[in-house]
Amino acid sequence: MRIAFVGKGGSGKTTSAAMFSRYLAELGHPVLAIDADINQHLGAALGHDGPPPRALGTDLTWLKDHLRAANPRISSAETMIKTTPPGAGSRLLDLAPDGELLLRYSAVAGGVRYLVTGEFDEADVGVSCYHSKTGAVELYLNHLVDGPGEYVVVDMTAGADAFASGLFTRFDLTVLVSEPTRRGVGVYRQYAEHAAGHGVALRVLGNKVSEPDDVTYLREQVGDALLGWFGQSAWVRAAERGGVAPISALEPANLAVLDAVLGALDDRQRDWAAYHRGTVEFHLRNAAAWANRAVGADLADQVDPAFVPGPGTVRAARA
Repeated sequence: MRIAFVGKGGSGKTTSAAMFSRYLAELGHPVLAIDADINQHLGAALGHDGPPPRALGTDLTWLKDHLRAANPRISSAETMIKTTPPGAGSRLLDLAPDGELLLRYSAVAGGVRYLVTGEFDEADVGVSCYHSKTGAVELYLNHLVDGPGEYVVVDMTAGADAFASGLFTRFDLTVLVSEPTRRGVGVYRQYAEHAAGHGVALRVLGNKVSEPDDVTYLREQVGDALLGWFGQSAWVRAAERGGVAPISALEPANLAVLDAVLGALDDRQRDWAAYHRGTVEFHLRNAAAWANRAVGADLADQVDPAFVPGPGTVRAARA
């Protein structure tokens, strides 16, 4: 199952993503966390101390060659864009930690294996947009076949910036972290408006709630979308200063919120055929809008009409 944490900058989405990732790991579930925010703080929130792992978004040629593998519809890494869907011959991925991609790019912090897209470097300033890096996450997720009881947690870019690509549709549940303020609720309304019609399951997680009026305000503004809320937390304050305590030491009321998030995520059912149709839809949209001209080819030809990813396709690829 895949979950994205979104919200305005400073809302607490990175802290929430890190807490939920560590919660899953302490329950014994296979979990991969991905930092897809331009402000790369998820590793620190997980308790990583030291240089980050190799960034997924800085070696796109290797990533594309790895994923296209023996797919005859994709002639080279240069013709592969962020939305290129997998097909027969593509390399499909799982969460096994000894997989070549995870060995190359991931690190472990707070008991959680995680990937990073990478920060802007000097060569990017004034030249590139951040979606050239988050496109690596989109490619990764479109080639990932996660199984039952496995979880991917993504810390997304702030606000509505996520809608610059189809990445926002790649999740079973999207949780928008909102403070009990007009700005926080405004980001939720904006997100809900953009996501409408794309099959996005969107819920709200209140944060920095300090009094009953805060809860009342959130309920009035977002209604049944409200999944729960985090109150004041000495555990979080200590974690933000570098203290790494077990999630089981989190305040009971806040721990119950993580239980509620997991329950809502586990209630979702993945329809692989529908998921893949969404992959193809955004690929064809990007191909027509810009990529055919940029590559000099009709990228609709990359779509394998007989292919649908799923657990069976991974087993067949390994056979």
